[in-house]
Amino acid sequence: MTPFDYAHPETEAEAVDFLSEFPADTALLAGGTDLVSLMQREVLQPRRVVDLKNVASLRGIREADGGLLIGVLTTLEEMNDSPLLREHRSLLHVIDGIRAIQVQSNGTLGGDLCHLPNCWYFRSGYGLLATEDGKSLPEIGDNRYHAVFGNGGPAKFVSASRFAPPAIAWNAKVRLAGPSVRSDRLQPGHGREEWLPLEGFFRTPKTEKQGVTFLKPGQFVTHVWLPRANGQVSASYEVLQSEGLDWPLAAAAATLRLQFGVVAEARIVLGHVAPTPRVAHRAAAFLIGKSLNESTAAEAADLATADATPLSMNEYKVQLARTAVKRALLRAADNG
Repeated sequence: MTPFDYAHPETEAEAVDFLSEFPADTALLAGGTDLVSLMQREVLQPRRVVDLKNVASLRGIREADGGLLIGVLTTLEEMNDSPLLREHRSLLHVIDGIRAIQVQSNGTLGGDLCHLPNCWYFRSGYGLLATEDGKSLPEIGDNRYHAVFGNGGPAKFVSASRFAPPAIAWNAKVRLAGPSVRSDRLQPGHGREEWLPLEGFFRTPKTEKQGVTFLKPGQFVTHVWLPRANGQVSASYEVLQSEGLDWPLAAAAATLRLQFGVVAEARIVLGHVAPTPRVAHRAAAFLIGKSLNESTAAEAADLATADATPLSMNEYKVQLARTAVKRALLRAADNG
């Protein structure tokens, strides 16, 4: 591990100040379940690490602005135990699928949303776009676990966040703190805030420097806002090879409003199949005005996966994604 400066702010404004000095060369430490291993492998070599654990405002869940505000340092265990999240079942389904006690105890919501790809080429030091001598390693090598959607450009990895699909299906927003936004909410210091739909937070990079999110230099995520359920039902379904520290091969989340057994509103989001969480607009639109059953769920799943572009070794993931969509929809309907 290469040497680095260590900073431990106690407020959001102090965190922004520490980030702003070396905005392109600073790493944030939340739960640390992923960052430490990346630094040990020297995949990441930040000049400074900013430890957020003492920033009290980044913890906890509370009601705010007609919904729920969740601090990014809130652990999965705390989310699971909170009565405020009882009606957001899709998030709890994800936690239930994480069988590793240490991840539930130490892993944080913010760490999950900003989790870097699990692509083995990236984690072996070949960069975010996994190239060598100008060639895409996932294209010419082992691509069993890579993207089957949105992979026409240089990015072939899949988004690693497990909570992004259900949160996006709930129309979640994220609060960003940083130096470049017009607001004075973070005084003292020169910190600013802005809000962004979570759906628009992730990006498919075309260059190594772009990264996997639209965070500007010096910015970081402080909170996630979820609307109240207000009668909506939701579910997530992840296809896992094994329990424990494994990551999903494909996943889907659905949030529905049912009226007399008929779908009035629907949001469907796929995970772990594209460089960003993938919103299935056509599949959701198809369900409006229909009863949700095995047949309509299967048709929606077909629509959600119709434009897949699998690589040479991962066509099986298309069927897994189709299954995840169908089962998430039926699971949500059962909750209703």
